[in-house]
Amino acid sequence: MASITYLGTGLLGAGFVEAALGRGDQVTVWNRTASKAQALVAFGARVAATPSEAVRGAERVHLVLPDDAVVEAIIAELRPGLSPEAIIVDHTTTLPALTAERALRLNAEGVRYLHCPVFIGPAAARQGQGTIMVSGPKALFDIVEPALAKQAARVDYFGERPDLAAVYKLCGNALILGITALMADTFSVARGGGVAPTDVLAKLLEYFNPANIVTGRGKSMAAGNYAPGFELTMALKDVRLMLATAGDAPLSSLPGIAARMETLIAQGHGHDDLAALGRDAIIPRTSPPR
Repeated sequence: MASITYLGTGLLGAGFVEAALGRGDQVTVWNRTASKAQALVAFGARVAATPSEAVRGAERVHLVLPDDAVVEAIIAELRPGLSPEAIIVDHTTTLPALTAERALRLNAEGVRYLHCPVFIGPAAARQGQGTIMVSGPKALFDIVEPALAKQAARVDYFGERPDLAAVYKLCGNALILGITALMADTFSVARGGGVAPTDVLAKLLEYFNPANIVTGRGKSMAAGNYAPGFELTMALKDVRLMLATAGDAPLSSLPGIAARMETLIAQGHGHDDLAALGRDAIIPRTSPPR
C-alpha cells in the first residue's frame, strides 16, 4: 500500500485520487479551493492544509495543476515537507522550454522530478485508462513505472530529454482542438445550407473515416510531398464557397485556413497539393533539440 499525495483535485485530479483510493493507496490531497479536496474525504482521502503538510511522508507526489506558474509556486511551497526519496510526478500540461529548465534545475538540486503529462479524461482516470507520457531520468522512471501502469492503460517513456513529453502533449492537444474546431465549422456550413448537424455528421461518416485523412495527408505533409491531388487553388475556391454558405454563422478555423492558402498561392504554390499547408512546419531544424 503506497502513501501518495495529489496536489490539484479538479476534475482530472479527483479522478486519479478516487482510482488510487480504490486500489488501496493512502492518499493525502490538497487543493487551492479547499472544498474540492474536502469532497474526496468521502472516498477515504486525507485533506492537508498546505502543500508542505500534504507531502510529508509521501513516496510519490502527483501534481495536476493549471500551468507552469502554479507548478513553480506549489513546488516551492511543498519543498519544506518533501522527503529526499519522494518523487514528484507532474501531470500538468506545460510549456516545453519551461519544463526542461524546471526538470534540470530541480533534479540538480536533489528534487526527484519527472514530467508525466497525460491523455486521460476524468472518467478514464477513475477506470485506469488512457495514456501517460514520461520524460526525465530513467532511474526515476524505473521506480514509478509499476505505479503508473496501474494508473493508466498505457505508459510511454520518451527518454531523458526532459521536455519531450511536454511537446507530444501539446501536439496531441493541437490535433484534438483542431479537429473539434473544424467540426464546429462543418456544422456552421451545414446550418447555412439548411442541414441538421446530426444529419451531416452521419452522412460524412458514411463517406470517409477522418482518421484516414489524418494519416494519409499527415504522412504527405511530414514527408514534404506536395504532388497535387487536391490543388491549393481549387481548395481555396471551395473554402470560399464554405464561407459564403456559412453566412454570418461563427467560424473557428476556416477564415484562417483561407488566409493561409492565399499566402501560399501568392508565393507560387497554387498547384501544390493541399498538404502544402504544412510546408513551413517541416523545414529542418537549424539547431538540435535539447
